[in-house]
Amino acid sequence: MIRLLILCAALLAGHAHAYTAQEMLEDCRQAERLQNGEKNSDPLFAMRSGRCIAYVAGFADGYSVSDYLAERVGVRLNAFCLPKDDLSLRLVRAVVIHVERVPPDTTASTATLVAGALAKAFPCPDSLEPKK
Repeated sequence: MIRLLILCAALLAGHAHAYTAQEMLEDCRQAERLQNGEKNSDPLFAMRSGRCIAYVAGFADGYSVSDYLAERVGVRLNAFCLPKDDLSLRLVRAVVIHVERVPPDTTASTATLVAGALAKAFPCPDSLEPKK
């Protein structure tokens, strides 16, 4: 029982964010290596790679749903526009490039960082401003 309490206390004393920017950056770097064919016998290598890909793809899917629903009520989010082709490597690469440029001690959430990465890598061709 005491061991369980100590374990719970240690877990609660950890990071405030469930998934930090540095963790995501390392996971996405591993995803790039895996997608480029690098072999690694560490079972965590594939798991961490998968965590990055799942997080970024899930974020993009969530945005797509939000964009679709907003459009149904006449609003265009237009934050980023993903192409229709295979994106997993391109999404991961965009995140790595963006997160490598932020300070290592950033307090920005991973969601904010992914949104910024995708907005820079995949801008929409048309703006929300009316043309003059």
